[in-house]
Amino acid sequence: MGAVDWLRTTTPGLLVLCGLAIAVLLFAIIKVKLEPFIALLLTGLGLALAAGLPVSKIVGTAIKAGDSLLETGFGGILGHIAVIIGLGTVLGAILERSGGADVLTGKLLNLFGEKGAPFAMGLLGLIFGIPVFFDIGIFVLAPLIYVAAKRGGRSLVLYAMPMLAGLSMTHAFLPPHPGPVALGGLLGVSLGWLILMGFVCGLPGFVAAGLVWGSYIGKRIHVEVPDEFLVRKEDEQTAPDEGERVSGGSGGVATKTVTVTPPSVGLIGAIIAIPLVLILGATFGTQLLDKDSQLLQVLTFFGTPAVALLIAVLIAFYVLGVRRGSTVQELSELTAESLRPVGMLLLVVGAGAFFGKVISATGIGTALADTMSAAGLPVIVLAYIISCGLRIAQGSATVAIVTTGGIVAPLVASHNYSQMSIALIAMAIAAGSIILSHVNDGGFWIIAKYFNLTVKQTLQTWTVLETILSVVSFAVAAILFAIVS
Repeated sequence: MGAVDWLRTTTPGLLVLCGLAIAVLLFAIIKVKLEPFIALLLTGLGLALAAGLPVSKIVGTAIKAGDSLLETGFGGILGHIAVIIGLGTVLGAILERSGGADVLTGKLLNLFGEKGAPFAMGLLGLIFGIPVFFDIGIFVLAPLIYVAAKRGGRSLVLYAMPMLAGLSMTHAFLPPHPGPVALGGLLGVSLGWLILMGFVCGLPGFVAAGLVWGSYIGKRIHVEVPDEFLVRKEDEQTAPDEGERVSGGSGGVATKTVTVTPPSVGLIGAIIAIPLVLILGATFGTQLLDKDSQLLQVLTFFGTPAVALLIAVLIAFYVLGVRRGSTVQELSELTAESLRPVGMLLLVVGAGAFFGKVISATGIGTALADTMSAAGLPVIVLAYIISCGLRIAQGSATVAIVTTGGIVAPLVASHNYSQMSIALIAMAIAAGSIILSHVNDGGFWIIAKYFNLTVKQTLQTWTVLETILSVVSFAVAAILFAIVS
């Protein structure tokens, strides 16, 4: 048997081929600095050719390409996630623009007082992190953290770490964020189960990483809030919160400026809760109601993630936009602005799904299943290890998730797992994708910049926080998986 045949037809050969493909992928991203989308696409095509797959299967023919791995890989996952991520992004934008973050901050600080401010910041990150992306959450909430830390007179770390843990937990474990949504499509699990297991597995990690570790390290690393960080927020505080104010106009004529009343905490919380409740209603309805029930049909329609998020967006447009003086044109411009960064994200997820399709088509998934069975390694542990390795090596949580999801999907499909068990495997992948954030992760540098941290301090605070969040959340998922599977 020649070397090429050995690579294409034997279990060790297929595993070597998979390992080489991942090594090439990491080299392209880390060393060559190629965009992950391009790197995933090139590596997937190269792996397909190296594994001896027919060209017609890889890219189709000149006449028909709809059944090819390239189109089904991209189309299958993007058809599942594009609408959800797009609507989730728009919802986050309107909540942020309306001043919802400021309202939540004020309410939480009043509720918990000065001593409980770090806990309040953690809840702020947890609540506001549901509808907004991680980096957007930092940009919006950082000025509020500065003010809270300045007022409290304690280290910026003490206030920032709980908030960051909340943002990271929701981003990694809960829809409509890209990772969990992509896993739903890759592994074939409903978003309702992902929401449930996301809270069950993520909240213990949030408590351990954000509240316990954040409190511990915040008392040992003192970081001052630079005065220049406070300029914008202090200026905002001098303006009245609501009602009318009179200012001098040109020529000494008084002009009246009307400031909009900020939205209530209850309203912001209700808008965030609407899609979660609708999606969970469909999930529970599927479990509790007869499949021919009229009520189940209603719950299923309104609980479809795209419909649930569309409802929330339309309500937010009206109550936070039109009713507060925004025009439809202004809301359209806000929508267009918020969706611009989503394009590359969707391409990365699509390319990752194509890469996973190729892995499945080559038989590498079956080879992994055989090897895993021989080693006695549970699927959930393998999923976590692969995700951790990819995350540490190349820094992107999204790349780690979609690549691991593609590798693990055939293993999951070969077992008759329940939706809950598959959701727990998804949580293990998500947990692995955030471990040990370091210098190859863009988020690492955003946090260092926004919270006045040196590289050493960022490693001591943020990197450890992410690792604790990852390990604790995976431990919860693994224990539950052992019980229910």
